[in-house]
Amino acid sequence: MSCKKQFPFRVGTTSYIIPDEIIPNIEYLKDKVDDVELVLFESDEMSNLPSDGDIAKLQDIGEGYDLTYSVHLPLDVYLGSADTAIRERSVEKCRRVIELTQVLNPSAYVMHAEAGPGINVNGFSDGEKKCFAENVHISLERLFSSVSMQPSEFCVETLNYPLEILDDVISSFGLSVTLDIGHLELYGFAVQEHLDRYLQDTKVLHMHGIRDGKDHKGLQFMRVETLDMVMRRLSETVDASRVFTMEIFSEDDFNASCTELMKYGS
Repeated sequence: MSCKKQFPFRVGTTSYIIPDEIIPNIEYLKDKVDDVELVLFESDEMSNLPSDGDIAKLQDIGEGYDLTYSVHLPLDVYLGSADTAIRERSVEKCRRVIELTQVLNPSAYVMHAEAGPGINVNGFSDGEKKCFAENVHISLERLFSSVSMQPSEFCVETLNYPLEILDDVISSFGLSVTLDIGHLELYGFAVQEHLDRYLQDTKVLHMHGIRDGKDHKGLQFMRVETLDMVMRRLSETVDASRVFTMEIFSEDDFNASCTELMKYGS
């Protein structure tokens, strides 16, 4: 099923809809969506970073099918870590991915701001939250000094802690936002308040439902009231470059999500 060119924003999904590598997924999705989120990772054990040949194929497909790519920077980076060495490794990992993909002219770079593996920012004292934000600021200063993209191309994603902790960082750099609506619902944050506060700075929305306490399920598992609210707000604040990413990871969820989304189509 196709959602391509049906809305006043770019409908996207992830590069892992069929059980295969990135290029076969792009071939599968190229005529079904407007944008694909490249979910990239690199570790000592494995890596899915595209080769130069893959990047060339992605360029060709993008140009031939009016397909853009949003790049999700690796999840195992900790830009807000209290450990300088960890922050520097995280910045370097981000830099490598950015340099690899910048030729694709991504619609956005999506980034997580985290303090470390298993570290819950919600448990921090006010002073620790301030230090966390300062550490994120230091990491981003270092990152932006080494890449050519503008900070507005980078979108800080809503996670399990209040994004307002990073408001000063976002405003000082002129960063954009990824409003992950599924995360907001999962962690009990008010979607309407976040739309009111951040939609004007939002380049990417992550849309996914929750089933049995697990997120990243199809839109058929989203609360109808939430999906209605998001679609109404997007129709009121039209931005043709904004990306509406159905952040799901199976063909069944993709088809079901397109069916749900098309109920709002013209």
